[in-house]
Amino acid sequence: MSRILAALAALWIFGGVWSGAGAMAQDFSALARVDAGASRIADLPKGRMEIALSLSQGVPWRIFTLTEPDRVVLDFREIDWDGLDLDALVRSERVLAARAGTYRPGLTRLVLALDGPMEVRTAGLSVDEGSGRAMLDVRLLPTTPELFAATAGAPHDPLWDLPAPAPVAPPRERGPDAPMLVVLDPGHGGIDPGAEQDGMVEKDLMLTFAREIRETLLRAGGFEVILTREDDVFVSLERRVAIAHAAQADVFISLHADSLAEGHAHGATVYVLSDESSDKASELLAQRHERDEILSGVDLSQADDEVTDILLDLARQETRPRTRALARQLVTEMTQKGGPMNRRPLRLAGFSVLKAADIPSVLVEIGFLSSPRDLDNLRNPRWRASMAEAIRAGLQAWAVADAAQKNLVRQ
Repeated sequence: MSRILAALAALWIFGGVWSGAGAMAQDFSALARVDAGASRIADLPKGRMEIALSLSQGVPWRIFTLTEPDRVVLDFREIDWDGLDLDALVRSERVLAARAGTYRPGLTRLVLALDGPMEVRTAGLSVDEGSGRAMLDVRLLPTTPELFAATAGAPHDPLWDLPAPAPVAPPRERGPDAPMLVVLDPGHGGIDPGAEQDGMVEKDLMLTFAREIRETLLRAGGFEVILTREDDVFVSLERRVAIAHAAQADVFISLHADSLAEGHAHGATVYVLSDESSDKASELLAQRHERDEILSGVDLSQADDEVTDILLDLARQETRPRTRALARQLVTEMTQKGGPMNRRPLRLAGFSVLKAADIPSVLVEIGFLSSPRDLDNLRNPRWRASMAEAIRAGLQAWAVADAAQKNLVRQ
């Protein structure tokens, strides 16, 4: 015998939003899965449509509609969509496209793009008391564009939704003589000491070096400088990137000095984000960051993952060549003014601090504490001063070339 958990009497409706409140009371642990053989998204007579999803167990759910384009959206906590063939599941001519997957941690979403406005007439989830399996049944019928627009819209529920839009500072006005805002990120700090060798600790050395670079840049003029940490404190990797976004930085430089237990690596290395890491970086940004911290001056709090992915990809298309040009210029200047450089001075990696989509970001391994020669250099204030000058020269040369490139693009 079936027990109706979310029939019409157990549903609430608000602005076109239906929610399976009865399902909320149950303790659902493992992820539900869709039985494709017992499920269908199909047309009914008179232009109507049915969404019938057979689930391995009941889950909290809700349904609502969106405009521009017309869509019906089903949210679940939580369904495993892996392995499900949506093309085979959708047999309705009313559905132009379908996609499903993780919308945010703990929440999955099914989106159906419609060929026109449709009204959610009934929606309910029934759970079999014996097997625990569930059936979600939704019936939709055609409606007018006016009624569809009046009831469409994403609900506002903190238990389900992304954060409400937060105030976002407008983009900084940057005239031709505006200073370059550089965020310097001294690696490690606090409970995270980094590499240690012969009494030298990476977190202390990088904070000292960051302060020296700051002084070099400020003396040169044309720079504003922010440090992600001013003292021996722990700053998470994501927070370091968020600081750069909040400041609307022009450049982000993370500073490190590694140590290898084996091998004889030595010399400075400049890292940029690898292409393979970019897609994963976008996914993690969308899942783990506040949406107003992903792109400088842009609040994506109300944007879904598809829109966010597109905007991140567009930002990376512009930022990637600028970042690599910056890295090459730094390597050139560091080779001429400082050194020694690693035998492969320019490398690709997936470091978390390089994952800002819209800020040229590099990680500079200034040397290896495990290399006696590098260790002597790192202890030498005059050598560090020469490397700080190299970074200053690299930034200035890159800024000139970057401005010229932008002018060519505009033309």
